[in-house]
Amino acid sequence: MKPSNQLSDAIHILAYIKIFENTTELSSERIAQSVETNATNVRKIMSQLRNAQLIVTTTGRPAPKLTRSIDDITLFDVYRAIAGSALILQIDQKTNPNCVVGANIQVALDKAYQQVQTAAMKEMQSITLAMIIHDLSQAEIEQRSENRALVAPYLN
Repeated sequence: MKPSNQLSDAIHILAYIKIFENTTELSSERIAQSVETNATNVRKIMSQLRNAQLIVTTTGRPAPKLTRSIDDITLFDVYRAIAGSALILQIDQKTNPNCVVGANIQVALDKAYQQVQTAAMKEMQSITLAMIIHDLSQAEIEQRSENRALVAPYLN
């Protein structure tokens, strides 16, 4: 099973939009180059972000904007935009009912998975886009100090 990259890609897109706001670098093609995906996938994720009211876009203009401060967008907000009400962990419902384990694994895992879900959601609510952009900005100047001016506003 391959985990979905959509949450990571959505956070990437939001950070990209913020860092490159008010530039000509905001087309879905340019964002797709950064994410290393295709522009169609970027537009699909941006549509989900727009439906969740995290960004606004204008048809025919490559100028998406965040609807809130990066301090007010949490990982939980982005997760909900991408996953809706889907749970982080899914229990396999198709197990052998004639097996001791298969017949009872769903019940046994339900409580544990609920605990993980609750803890993850709470933690996601405490992590903001500002924190993510700060960390990536710090990493950028450690790797390529010539980009300090671009990311300096996010280092405070």
